[in-house]
Amino acid sequence: MNKFVVQVATCSHLEFAHTICSEMEASAKARGTGIAKRSPEYLRAKMLEGKAVIAFSEDGTWAGFCYIETWGHGQYVANSGLIVAPEFRKSGLAKAIKEKIFELSRSRFPEAKIFGLTTGLAVMRINSELGYQPVTYSELTDDDAFWEGCRSCINFNILTAKERKNCLCTAMLFDPEQLSKKARQTTPETEVVRR
Repeated sequence: MNKFVVQVATCSHLEFAHTICSEMEASAKARGTGIAKRSPEYLRAKMLEGKAVIAFSEDGTWAGFCYIETWGHGQYVANSGLIVAPEFRKSGLAKAIKEKIFELSRSRFPEAKIFGLTTGLAVMRINSELGYQPVTYSELTDDDAFWEGCRSCINFNILTAKERKNCLCTAMLFDPEQLSKKARQTTPETEVVRR
């Protein structure tokens, strides 16, 4: 079992942006799925903003990455671009990265709804464990800038033909309001003490 360091990316990780972008594109092509393509400059900006998580193997080899995007004036957060280097797949690293980026999202944007679009069963399972629920596209952000990011996806024509109501990706949402409602429902009633 490999050991990994999963941490918030900083300016010391900027050199990995090109490698990450190349791996994202190669992985999407190999799976035959769509991906919102991002540039190395975009990923570097996420690192500088403290909105990215990067992983390394114990020998310092780059192993994985994910970043945060905000939409609808901070009402929605997407954990995007999850990628694990091929040699480290099926090691549990994707789950560790998702957990770290989710934790970062919750701390930076505690009131925001966190959502994702995915075609991957493994990601759906991880999201479910984190408290995401499958939802319709209407429950996601209506921010046009988010949907414009889908333009580089091979399935963009399907998305636009269906007026952004669905596509081949599964939409999943974590709603902190639902979490707090659930917590209120499961909190035991305060006991009345009589003297």
